[in-house]
Amino acid sequence: MTRTGLSLAALGVLIASAASAQGAAPAAFRVISPIFGQLVTFSMPANFVVVSENSNGPSYIREAVLKGETINRWTQMITVTGAQGLVSGPKANPEANPKATPETFAGSIVGGFRSVCPDSFAAQEFGPTKFGDQDAYVAVASCGSVGTDRHGETALIVAVKGRADYYTLQWAERTEAAGKPAIDEAKWLDRLRQLQPIRFCPIVPGEAAPYPSCARQRLAALLITPTPRGQRRNRPPWCAIGIPA
Repeated sequence: MTRTGLSLAALGVLIASAASAQGAAPAAFRVISPIFGQLVTFSMPANFVVVSENSNGPSYIREAVLKGETINRWTQMITVTGAQGLVSGPKANPEANPKATPETFAGSIVGGFRSVCPDSFAAQEFGPTKFGDQDAYVAVASCGSVGTDRHGETALIVAVKGRADYYTLQWAERTEAAGKPAIDEAKWLDRLRQLQPIRFCPIVPGEAAPYPSCARQRLAALLITPTPRGQRRNRPPWCAIGIPA
């Protein structure tokens, strides 16, 4: 992967409301859900709808696609995942790796892209950041041609080290097949901006949706500092509360 030299200060801009007109639908809703040890909150564009959610042992996944699309036929998908106990250690999860970092966790997903399309693979690192006090890493991976139908697929990958668990937030897009793709940095940085604010809150015992302890928190703007070039179903209830992002 190559590192971006683009200034990322613009990522500190939070998503604006869709329109100032009274009664206008917001462009995005703030989604809050308990996933294993923490509440996970981010902004989901209002034209997405959840189509799949599953918790299987230490693994959690929730997928949303554009309205009118399905889990099997989609052009854009926003995915949230949780890996329980990967930070806590092997007693919580036998697959825990104390040497794991958000960069290596994101890298494992990027590596999955590389393995399925070695001849048309491309990737871009946006580098390390923090969401609140949680360390994170952001990258984009792309396949020019993949799958039996030979489509192109690109995904923004946000990997976050929580207090006890690892989380990812991914925004994928399918297109017509092409050669080795050129990653549009501005486009994917804007997708990351649209997901803001991304934060992780403690779970308050007995608190139910819409989780006011997290919803009412004042969330600071995000600023990512790029690394210089060359340097290296126990179904948790989720809710999209009516707070414009």
